[in-house]
Amino acid sequence: MPAKRNNPAKTASKDSQEKVRTWSGIEIQPVYNQNDLKNFSLERDLGRPGEYPFTRGIHPTLYRGRLWTMRQYAGFGTAAESNKRYKYLMSQGQRALSVAFDLPTQIGLDSDHPLAAGEVGKVGVAIDSLRDMDTLFDGIPLEQVSTSMTINATAAVLLALYVAVAKKQGADLKKISGTVQNDILKEYIARGTYIYPLRPALRIVTDLFRWCQDELPEWNTISISGYHIREAGSTAVQEVAFTLANAITYVQAALDAGLEIDSFAPRLSFFFNSHSNFFEEIAKFRAARRLWAQIMKEKFGAQNPRSWMLRFHTQTAGSTLTAQQPDGNIVRTTLQALAAVLGGTQSLHTNAKDEALGLPTEEAALLALRTQQVIAHESGVPNTVDPTGGSYFIEALTAEIENRAEQYLDRIAAMGGMLRAIETGFVQKEIQEAAFRYQKAVEQEEQIVVGVNRFQSPEEPPYPVLRVDPALETEQVERLRQLRAERDNTKVLQALRRVEEAARSTDNLLPPILAAVEAYATVGEMSSALRNVFGEYVEAVIV
Repeated sequence: MPAKRNNPAKTASKDSQEKVRTWSGIEIQPVYNQNDLKNFSLERDLGRPGEYPFTRGIHPTLYRGRLWTMRQYAGFGTAAESNKRYKYLMSQGQRALSVAFDLPTQIGLDSDHPLAAGEVGKVGVAIDSLRDMDTLFDGIPLEQVSTSMTINATAAVLLALYVAVAKKQGADLKKISGTVQNDILKEYIARGTYIYPLRPALRIVTDLFRWCQDELPEWNTISISGYHIREAGSTAVQEVAFTLANAITYVQAALDAGLEIDSFAPRLSFFFNSHSNFFEEIAKFRAARRLWAQIMKEKFGAQNPRSWMLRFHTQTAGSTLTAQQPDGNIVRTTLQALAAVLGGTQSLHTNAKDEALGLPTEEAALLALRTQQVIAHESGVPNTVDPTGGSYFIEALTAEIENRAEQYLDRIAAMGGMLRAIETGFVQKEIQEAAFRYQKAVEQEEQIVVGVNRFQSPEEPPYPVLRVDPALETEQVERLRQLRAERDNTKVLQALRRVEEAARSTDNLLPPILAAVEAYATVGEMSSALRNVFGEYVEAVIV
């Protein structure tokens, strides 16, 4: 007698009556048609690739003309260790670098600071001085490689270090390219690696804009990050809204500092997360691009079409990686990377399968890079621009994300802007509540996470994990002490005084910071000089 089977029609009928929503709470219909595109205009809302409002992408031919940049985020331990990893990735086909810095470097502490103990080289590379930066890029010609640096509170210092290395290499500063994250507002919202109060921190951002305009014309002066907002638990809609609200704040701050909109806006860039809700993520990228084009053209009156373009880097979602059954992370990352490509990203980092357990091993890092290369060269996806464009579902979802993000922007504007929204804790509370709803859904099995709350394996074999040798911290501290003994400390003190003097005035901070860097002042010393003038930020308690 044949085994009983479930009745597919009955199951489908039952499921079709249930409401299905994206992680942003957008209800998804079983099927879409032209009636779901009310007030939709092909010319106004969709347009052509490479043309305003850039819904379909910022380039007419997109990946047919040039593939996205495969930019794998890497950095751990000492500069020498990270240099080896960069050279390995480049030998395997990577053509751009993305630098991860350790926590002390991110918050302006030298490796021998008491608060740095146990954190040196753990989540990124330890950089204390120009000597470390020289080692980090040893044998890597900076005029020929694009480098992204994920650094915020100390962005001006790390950019100066990079420039100093480029100068020592004899590079033409007008040609060096890359990005410094320099997005301090999201630190107050989502990550916490801030140093100074909000307004002095914004001044550092705009000083960097102005200096790069003359000295580093090919450099992206900021990477306005939704990634960390999403990692903190936001929805896709909140990621778009809060990222663009931060961007509006930076643009206004630059205008208030006397910069012309079209002199700096073309060098703004963005950084988004790509999560696992496949179609929502594709629509999110398209909605963000269209909304930003409208903001820059209509709100700020930018005239240069390059000022309207939302250029963005994407990283797959670290928060979705599971320590259980880590090989499943390969599938998650592949889907997320594909969504980013279909959404028109300009560059991409794919997470390694073992990052829920520790820093990626060399084997896992290579597999992450190969994931991008397979999509690029075997899937056929790059052969046409915006292949999901015109889909009833995608266009309806794009419009809904855009509308909901606009509602958030209106609420923030009504509060007095993003600085006020951060100071009152509004943005942080919205993200916390979204994170709580998602976690509750996982715990109640309303949201399935394979290997975590469903389809578990009773016994899992031990997984190889990369461990940073604790001896590296001792070695780093010793190198730092040796540097202080060998440098001209009188020259360093004079340079640090000039940094403080610039901070007390309206002078641009970058020239004295660069001079201090070249005198071998440390990251911690330069950050302390600014602390002496600006003070430190104290986070408001959110009730």
